[in-house]
Amino acid sequence: MAFALHSFVLLCGISGLLTGVRAFPSKKLNDLLCPKGWTLLDCNCYVYEDEARTFSDAEAVCNILGGNLVSIHNDLENAVVQQLIVAGENNDEVSWIGLHDSIEVDDYIWTDGTVEDFRNFANGEPNAATGNCVVMDETEGEWETASCEDLQEYVCIKEAHRLFH
Repeated sequence: MAFALHSFVLLCGISGLLTGVRAFPSKKLNDLLCPKGWTLLDCNCYVYEDEARTFSDAEAVCNILGGNLVSIHNDLENAVVQQLIVAGENNDEVSWIGLHDSIEVDDYIWTDGTVEDFRNFANGEPNAATGNCVVMDETEGEWETASCEDLQEYVCIKEAHRLFH
């Protein structure tokens, strides 16, 4: 399963580079490096964390690891994050992603400060009555709002490191 996931991610990464999905032409894919256990896509590294935490605690752990809760900017990235969640050892039905409207209702922002330029909310979402933070459903890859105090597993993102020659 792990080999299939890594093959899928590598294929998606190459496909993303060829189609211009957040690609940086000055960086070669083989010059980028992620820590052990992280998955490379484009110029970013992703890791699924299976220890359930509140939204803010999950963001703090991602910060300690050098990144943030995952921000998602296109269908490919959404599919890769979904697969990381599905492949998780102790996975729950939903996992935190870095989108929230905790500052102002219905004004969603990513914890890493990137532009909110893609959404994949399920029908009837977002729903402020259920919470201000966003989780991804592992089955459909759709997003739902949840209470920021819920304990959920999560996905972190950070920039890949460039190899120096």
